[in-house]
Amino acid sequence: MTTARLLDLGRRPYREVWALQRELHTAVAEGCKPDTWLVVEHDPVITLGRKAKTENVIDARGVDVVEVERGGDVTYHGPGQLVVYPIRKLPRFREVVPFVSALERAVIAALATFGITAAGRKEHRGVYVGNNAICAVGLAVQKMTSLHGLALNADTVLDYDRLITPCGTPEFGITSISNEIGRDVTWAEARDALLPALEAEFDLTFEREPATAALLTASR
Repeated sequence: MTTARLLDLGRRPYREVWALQRELHTAVAEGCKPDTWLVVEHDPVITLGRKAKTENVIDARGVDVVEVERGGDVTYHGPGQLVVYPIRKLPRFREVVPFVSALERAVIAALATFGITAAGRKEHRGVYVGNNAICAVGLAVQKMTSLHGLALNADTVLDYDRLITPCGTPEFGITSISNEIGRDVTWAEARDALLPALEAEFDLTFEREPATAALLTASR
């Protein structure tokens, strides 16, 4: 079993955390820092991946729109959504697809603790409850080191399909943990279910650091 640094950032603006990701990515890729995972909740933002189509942004309504280096199409992040960014050195490029699959399996295991049956789809990566997406997955891998990651709907307001076509897949709806089980599930409750599932899936132990120290020392 290995250890990995875990930075619990609470609620932070997207662009601030994106900058932090890139700083940490450089440090991890160069061997200056260990693998580092970020957990965070964002203010409302729309991100455009490398394959994003402009027509999938329906009406941004003043929400910040950011073009990023991850794969995939259009994604929304906002309150009530658990976002995890694994900044992790991969041994070889062929590990990218298995890495995505492992992230999906961890989410599926975490959802099972709430009594939710979910599954992945090879043709559209992410995690689904029936035909409704509950978790988006989108990575970038540069210098054999990952950034970006997954976004799991815990108690997200499920009207963001009026802003975008999530992941460019109009054939699928969207759902959340709260919607599936009929009670409010907090961001922290979802986090506390997902982190042990990630540890089990990746055979690692997270070493937590406080958010304030993370932001102050990320680029040292």
